[in-house]
Amino acid sequence: MSDIDIGAAIMKELETYSNDLVERINVSSKKCASKLKREIQENSPEKAGYYKKGWRVRQVYKSHTLSQYVVHNATDYQLTHLLEFGHAINGGTQRVKPIPHIAPAEEKIVDEFMNEVEKAVREAGK
Repeated sequence: MSDIDIGAAIMKELETYSNDLVERINVSSKKCASKLKREIQENSPEKAGYYKKGWRVRQVYKSHTLSQYVVHNATDYQLTHLLEFGHAINGGTQRVKPIPHIAPAEEKIVDEFMNEVEKAVREAGK
């Protein structure tokens, strides 16, 4: 076997590994984005109900390799910061208590996604 054949075989295996890894990461990112949406939705305040029902997952980027997703509130996006961190009322004399529902869910899902990616790296190409 010549050096060119060995190099081509190595490149083919690396490409197969890379394609498999990208596919596994894309599946994990979509799954984790959906889990994040559900987690935020479950912990969202539901005084009127519209805010809680307004959470969506949207694919914001897709190339020939990786996809990116964003979780956002499509109906009441203006409230996310106010509810998460609290806000002033009555001319600044009083404050509404924060209801942290986004950050805790994000921390949980980021850890889960990192574990999924590590698992994908170990299992890709098998």
